[in-house]
Amino acid sequence: MAAIHPSVDFRSDTVTWPTEAMRAAMASAVVGDDVYGEDPTVSALEDLAAAMLGKEAGLFVTSGTQGNLIAALSHAQRGDEAIMGEDAHTFCWEAGGMAVLGSLTPRPLPTDHRGRMDLTQIRHAIREDDPHLPTSRLILLENSSGGNHGAALEPEYFEAVHAIAQTHGLRVHLDGARLFNAATALGCAPTAMTQWVDSVSICLSKGLCAPVGSVLVGSQDFIHMARRQRKLLGGGMRQAGVLAAAGVIALKTMTQRLQDDHTTAQQLAQGLATIPGILINPAQVETNMVFFDLADTLPLAPTDLVNRLKQGYDLHIGGYHHRTLRAVTHYWITPEQVNHLIAAIRAIVQGE
Repeated sequence: MAAIHPSVDFRSDTVTWPTEAMRAAMASAVVGDDVYGEDPTVSALEDLAAAMLGKEAGLFVTSGTQGNLIAALSHAQRGDEAIMGEDAHTFCWEAGGMAVLGSLTPRPLPTDHRGRMDLTQIRHAIREDDPHLPTSRLILLENSSGGNHGAALEPEYFEAVHAIAQTHGLRVHLDGARLFNAATALGCAPTAMTQWVDSVSICLSKGLCAPVGSVLVGSQDFIHMARRQRKLLGGGMRQAGVLAAAGVIALKTMTQRLQDDHTTAQQLAQGLATIPGILINPAQVETNMVFFDLADTLPLAPTDLVNRLKQGYDLHIGGYHHRTLRAVTHYWITPEQVNHLIAAIRAIVQGE
């Protein structure tokens, strides 16, 4: 029986399902007990991710959130402080895991329209050695910046943050859930950014279409500690090669086609810009995320637009906050479906 999937879903690239090649690889994967270090397919995935990101070793984890948490627990100790952007995924969307499970203190800083913390503010946020204060230990970065239109942050920013961290003895972790999207948009290798950080977490299950998982990479010593933290969090998996097999294909093939998703995102942005009452700047669409607002003068609530698209057109988009909505393109979105969404939004806005 053919797999049944939801209609046309622009809510996120997390809704992607595995390709036929992935399903075939999963079905025939050679497996072993990965907690014993004996799953060859998991090991192949970890080695591939580490090589692509210029690091010594990798660790297959269940999710990007788990990867980021493991990184924080491996780099810092109870009572230490982590500096991050106030709109970073690690601060806003990971259930406060660092504080709840690691007793780490978050130090959120303002960011600009692209998700970059001011370098001077980062320097000023680093604590002096005083027993009254938490110890500054870690800087958390993100690329692409999901809370800022999916902006692709340039390598020079990471180099500058690295210099600050080196001066003050801090570690740097990169939430690279969509790092390959950022690298594609910038026209550079991921290592242009990852060479300036101590660890990176990449997601396999967003635009890369794998069904489950992320990979955390760093030095051999870091991954040794990270493996212990993964076990602590209940993330040790047994015959996980059936999942890792899809991840190998994701890294080898799906990373090479992300420009297609950026092209359809720009197609959507350009089309939405022609609809009166829709506020969008297509120049802000750098990767596969399209944020747009409903004008205050438009007598239409965001929830109404979302519901009418779903009920009347079998199209799904996501509400974000206030009068902002988000649509995300991915492997399973075609140019024809983008045009269908543009036409549907135009009809609803114009009261047709």
